[in-house]
Amino acid sequence: MPIHFSQDEQNIITLTFDHAGSVNLIDENFLREFDECVLRLAAQARGTAPTLNGVILASAKDTFFVGADIEMLYRANDAAQVFEMTQAFKATLRKLETMGKPVVAALNGSALGGGLEIALACHYRIALNNAKAQFGFPEVTLGVLPAGGGVTRFVRRFGLQTALPYMVEGTRLKVEEAKDAGWMDEIVSSHDEMMERAREWILQNPRAQQPWDANGERIPGGDPRRPQVMSQLLPIAPAMLTQKTHGNYPAPEAILSAAVEGAMVNFETATRIESRYFAKLVTGQVAKNMMNAFWFQLNEIKAGKSRPRSEKRETRKLGVLGAGFMGHGIAYVSALAGIEVVIKDVSLERAAQGKEKIAALLEERVSRGKMAPAQKDIILARVHATDEVKDLRDCDLIIEAVFEDRAVKASVIRETANVISSDAILGSNTSTLPITSLASHFSHPSNFVGIHFFSPVSKMPLVEIIRGKETSDKAIAKAFDYVLQIGKAPIVVNDSRGFYTSRVFGTYVSEGMTLLAEGQPPRAIESAGIKAGMAVGPLAVSDEVNIGLIWHIREQTRKDFESEGKFFPGDASDRVVDFMVNTVKRTGKAQGAGFYEYPEDGKKFLWRELQNHFPLSDVELSQQEMMDRLLFAQCLETVRCVEENVVTSSADANIGSIFGWSFAPYAGGTLQCINAYGLEKFIARARELAQKYGARFEPPDLLIEKEKKRETF
Repeated sequence: MPIHFSQDEQNIITLTFDHAGSVNLIDENFLREFDECVLRLAAQARGTAPTLNGVILASAKDTFFVGADIEMLYRANDAAQVFEMTQAFKATLRKLETMGKPVVAALNGSALGGGLEIALACHYRIALNNAKAQFGFPEVTLGVLPAGGGVTRFVRRFGLQTALPYMVEGTRLKVEEAKDAGWMDEIVSSHDEMMERAREWILQNPRAQQPWDANGERIPGGDPRRPQVMSQLLPIAPAMLTQKTHGNYPAPEAILSAAVEGAMVNFETATRIESRYFAKLVTGQVAKNMMNAFWFQLNEIKAGKSRPRSEKRETRKLGVLGAGFMGHGIAYVSALAGIEVVIKDVSLERAAQGKEKIAALLEERVSRGKMAPAQKDIILARVHATDEVKDLRDCDLIIEAVFEDRAVKASVIRETANVISSDAILGSNTSTLPITSLASHFSHPSNFVGIHFFSPVSKMPLVEIIRGKETSDKAIAKAFDYVLQIGKAPIVVNDSRGFYTSRVFGTYVSEGMTLLAEGQPPRAIESAGIKAGMAVGPLAVSDEVNIGLIWHIREQTRKDFESEGKFFPGDASDRVVDFMVNTVKRTGKAQGAGFYEYPEDGKKFLWRELQNHFPLSDVELSQQEMMDRLLFAQCLETVRCVEENVVTSSADANIGSIFGWSFAPYAGGTLQCINAYGLEKFIARARELAQKYGARFEPPDLLIEKEKKRETF
């Protein structure tokens, strides 16, 4: 990595980082070259005739540093080598900050991870007022911790109680927020001003020193031996972390340990502690899973690997059919992205209500300081509410988001087809109904595509694009580009009942209800789901989705099977769904009663009558047994989706499972979960479960074939 070395007439040297790629990365070449530069600086600073008054670290890119090279970390398997490499980087930074000359970080853009660590090793930080710039330690989101002295310096600068949440949660701050938090010393408005202020500060502070190198160094708020810290932080923090991670994510716990242990020893010892924890994390399976999913596979998706090669077409004007919960959500995220939106419903009143809900979402952003009031008005002006289908005439993309009923959808599809241009693309937000059958109601089936959003639309990062039998590449590409345009991740799957996400997510819900029907304690079922890594238990998520909707979808599926002359393969969960909907009429959270009670003035709790209607079995399964059933059901169904060509990409399968229904992120997605478990072991365990609980756990032929060939997904 080239590092440009320049010295001015005031003997201030500027090191300008200029990686061969589009951004500055910490890789092996950088580590070696940076150390050589720092040795040269130290020699000039300490020579018999010093020719150095100070150093500015700058970037030739749009950003300062985006952190470490993830490919380098992903390849790392030798913990001892990782430890030595990490210690070498820290030694370089230590030489920089202790050579006796002031060092300033000139931050023209984002400084993340290792980039922020470099900045913290400087004596002063000046940031350009760049609206796109972000600062923080996102390492925890990839299963590791800041390893360039970040934990050690952050704790010593800000104290344990202030520093820990930022690192444990991977928080990213905008430039003003970083200044308010004390991460930046000042903000300037231009590049020239940034460099000029850096020179001025160097000349005004010739003996700059880090706080941790000053005599009588004290950690803000006290070290862990201080009674207040010992009584208020140490007993509570581990329990709070465990409550969040359920033991599935070692990185947050390692950050806490490195911070607390490091705060009780000297600086050098603290950095060695940090390096040991990092080496263990980066060579562990959880970090590999998370890097694979959240870096390599997510980037693969965003780069368009699943997108057909077709001309890129930006969506200019979007039509949304239905102003309900999903419809106004789709309109909101689209208007937020700068797209003109026509939101149409059966009456002007209902369409206007949808627009009012969009206004409320925007007002919430204003109240949180995330948007100026004037910007809210501009975005809201992009939304036109109507009950006239003719207002959709010049929309280039239309998305229907009406009730999940075949007849209702068919009606609005036919109505819309009569007014839009032959070139317009029509998408359906259906979560289960096959796209090919819906496309039969559209005059141009090649322009019909599934565009499946997740609830709530404003928060969920995934959109599932479904290719019907006649859907053209042009329609898929248009939908793909639109999803990227609104800042979400698109996966592309082929048509089938439930597609990929709804189909596989349904196995989690069904298995949870089956456990209930078998007489397992409801609280234990919920606990097993959460311990397995799911966001919420299967009964709670059924309430969220709505048990009535689950019943409606199953009834529609049953009717479709009958019309096709097929047998509908029901299971034990059908009895639970039928009982909840038709006997006790408890359909979920929206109605205030489902598997849980929802008191107006308190937290939800499991319905106390549940165990009376589903009596406990004499045999109580272990938590691990229930966890395996809940996870294996999803993983095996994903393999069936691959086998049936519903899913054609491991990246789409893994990211779809994590972003679509919050499948255990630590496992890296449903297919990566199998890879990490080991195919041979996974097959053996699946067969055990099949023998006990039924054919749904039998390993598919594709899984067996891959194991025989020693392949992974």
